[in-house]
Amino acid sequence: MTAAEARHPQAPAAESLDELAINTIRTLAIDAVQKADSGHAGAPMGLAPVAYTLWTRFLRYDPKDPAWPDRDRFVLSCGHASMLLYALIHLAGVERVDQHGKKLGKPAVSLDDIKAFRELDSVCPGHPEYRITTGVETTTGPLGQGAANSVGMAMAERWLEQRFNRPGLPIFGHRVWTLCSDGDLMEGVASEAASIAGHLKLSNLCWIYDDNTVTIDGHTDIAFTEDVAKRFQAYGWKTFEVEDANDCEAFARVVDRVLEVQDRPTLILVHSVIGYGSPHKQGTSKIHSDPLGEEEVRLTKRAYGWPEDAQFLVPDGVRERFDASLGARGAKAREAWSALMRRYGEAEPTLAEELKRLTTGQPPEGWDEAIPSFDPDAKGMASREASGKVLNAIAPDYPWLMGGSADLAGSNKTTIENDTDLQPRSYGGRNVHYGVREHAMGSISNGLALAGLRPYTGTFLIFSDYMRPPTRLAALMELPVVFIFTHDSIGLGQDGPTHQPIEQLAALRAIPGMITLRPCDANETAEAWRAILAQTGKPACLSLSRQALPTLDRSKYGSARGVAKGAYVLADAEGGAPEVILLSTGSEVHLCLEAYDRLTAEGVKARVVSMPSWDLFEVQDRAYRDSVLPPQVRARVAVEAAAELGWDRYTGFDGEAIAMRSFGMSAPAKDLQKHFGFTVDKVLEAARRQLGRGRDQETA
Repeated sequence: MTAAEARHPQAPAAESLDELAINTIRTLAIDAVQKADSGHAGAPMGLAPVAYTLWTRFLRYDPKDPAWPDRDRFVLSCGHASMLLYALIHLAGVERVDQHGKKLGKPAVSLDDIKAFRELDSVCPGHPEYRITTGVETTTGPLGQGAANSVGMAMAERWLEQRFNRPGLPIFGHRVWTLCSDGDLMEGVASEAASIAGHLKLSNLCWIYDDNTVTIDGHTDIAFTEDVAKRFQAYGWKTFEVEDANDCEAFARVVDRVLEVQDRPTLILVHSVIGYGSPHKQGTSKIHSDPLGEEEVRLTKRAYGWPEDAQFLVPDGVRERFDASLGARGAKAREAWSALMRRYGEAEPTLAEELKRLTTGQPPEGWDEAIPSFDPDAKGMASREASGKVLNAIAPDYPWLMGGSADLAGSNKTTIENDTDLQPRSYGGRNVHYGVREHAMGSISNGLALAGLRPYTGTFLIFSDYMRPPTRLAALMELPVVFIFTHDSIGLGQDGPTHQPIEQLAALRAIPGMITLRPCDANETAEAWRAILAQTGKPACLSLSRQALPTLDRSKYGSARGVAKGAYVLADAEGGAPEVILLSTGSEVHLCLEAYDRLTAEGVKARVVSMPSWDLFEVQDRAYRDSVLPPQVRARVAVEAAAELGWDRYTGFDGEAIAMRSFGMSAPAKDLQKHFGFTVDKVLEAARRQLGRGRDQETA
């Protein structure tokens, strides 16, 4: 009698060990969803044969070294099927590592972890989360994001291959496999990303499409009737079809053909039935989103030949099957790669050191030594212009800093001069052309960052709306992506309210873990780049002007190094504490400085505080924050050509803000600034009201 039979009177029935393993994946998903009374069992049940075949026969992955740089990436874009991935990670024996790749001596996902599916602090959350669960390559929840991330991963592999591979020393050559659903392919971001992948001919990328014809609202015929294969062929992909997801051999034969494709990405359409073993439930929308219920669990297990009362059963031989296939193959490949790296280190020591820094998240030594300082200049330059100059000063010393714009490189100043474009079969360039695809640009950049590169993006601030999901996910995953947003206010002028950002700064500031910076001149812009690239665990947004901003004389005003602390005293009262504080960011700081000069001439003790980053300011200690904004000074005026939302945090209920309370208008920038009250006179009026209120309070 086997151990499984000893535990359960009826051992699972299966024609082969493969079938037993597949049904183990299915029943683990069923039991976890049922215990949690939450989740999605149908997709893991339908996709178990496909995922099992891919992992045991093809995936180049060592469970004992899950941070191995040249491992294949497996992305579960349909994150609602998370139990499929957790079951695979558990059965494969993936070892848990920390964020630096250090082994922690325990499994990434234990059976107890699966039993805690969707519970507080579980490593098996409802949707897969990067950094939470070893073996999860990216956070997938919003449909389409994982698919788009995978395009960035495939681009990164091609870039790494061209940067580091040398004759006889092929350090990089891995593939990216993505499992996606009907919902993924309905989302526009996946279409944008697929279009770019086709253009770039990323033959190292394969999407496996679970064509089960079911969404939450019902059969896909109610909203999704296009010919997906023809759509992807039009994108430049090679497509294949598997009629039955349960036919592991047919799927394996198609994957063999995929491996032969050298000139384009591939899509495998796999037809599956999402559902239970009980025939009367198959094809219903309920199975996509709900636990099965105790009776249906029993019927399903009976259909699988499984002990009906067994829960979280892993029969003898299943883990061993994974170890003998995926584990043995992955260990052999990783050991060969490690030996290759030793030879590589001897032959290419400089590149080997660069690669070590890249894969461990360390910036290059001396990366910031060439950051320029800018001389005082009343005419000055747009902060977007300054950003482009700083980027090009840093780029030669930061080889894996790369990125581009959504068809706006000239406006966003994102081109790395004296470098090449990343194009089909020429993947070593650092200038990426995303076309007019802001959403995919953000998601692809997250994929690049997940591979260790340091990506940046560029578009107008107004179009950050198109990038909300990837900016949020970058923060959730703690990815150091730089999002460059230009044309940051009504100051862009006659393009009008459709292009003039109002609420976008507040929206970006609201993202936990996102660093948002709006510099006031060229030197603040330089220091903003220094602050951004000095940290490696947070994304950042740069909000930059189209119009020229005077370059301040730093011998007269506070040092721009104050940017690192988020806010600092730019100009201060002489001979005592300030009576009124003027707070501002970006282009409006200069209005405050002019108002300060006039107030000072009148004998008013005024202070100007530049606040390029609320996020950086909030992490400073209380003593520093109080030194910049003394609590006893309640006369305060904030000035920013954006929504007022959030400024009361710094002005208090007694203070006031000159801000936007409507959409903009189409007119020359100077006319707009006057119309909406962004003038020195309006700042002075507000300051005097504050001073008068403060004096009234003193005499009351």
